[in-house]
Amino acid sequence: MGKTANIAVLVSGGGTNLQALINAQNKGIIKSGAIRLVLSNNASAYALKRAEKAGIAAKVVTKKQFGGDQTAFETALISELENAEIDLIVLAGFMSILSERFTAHFEKRIINVHPSLIPSFCGAGFYGLHVHEAALEKGVKVTGATVQFVNEIPDGGELILQQAVAATDGHPPKTLQKRVMRLAEWKILPQAAEMVCAQIIANTS
Repeated sequence: MGKTANIAVLVSGGGTNLQALINAQNKGIIKSGAIRLVLSNNASAYALKRAEKAGIAAKVVTKKQFGGDQTAFETALISELENAEIDLIVLAGFMSILSERFTAHFEKRIINVHPSLIPSFCGAGFYGLHVHEAALEKGVKVTGATVQFVNEIPDGGELILQQAVAATDGHPPKTLQKRVMRLAEWKILPQAAEMVCAQIIANTS
């Protein structure tokens, strides 16, 4: 590894968080790492087009290719990541639970952004719009986003960064979702990626 850490972004859908990472890299916010690979478990994910437009290598690995076998699927992912000499994995809307075998293989090398202030509205079943629906139903006045390391427990890893966002009464869940993305997720995910990449470089130099 040279002066920058190699980043892989795992995606499943539209890739708005991937775009935030690409934009941050272009602006020099991410300078200790470079996005080298985008991996999708969905062949029709728009995130793949975002990667293509940015000139980033992109590949598709689906569980269906392996008859739904989780171990074979993760083995294929690991192979792609190791072939690309990836140092940091960023989960950006990756809609597939990863096993302890996978997370332990890349201990302290996988980060994820969650659309709440953990430990609120997190864990099994709390993802996407469900998180914002639950927050609004509870009547919270402040919500936000959290970036953390990924381990075998859903949303159970060590916290890296958090950003609070006001939750205005009367917001529909989709409006709150977009607000949290714009004011929190798209800011702290690139910041956390830079922090972890800088630490990886410091630990390997």
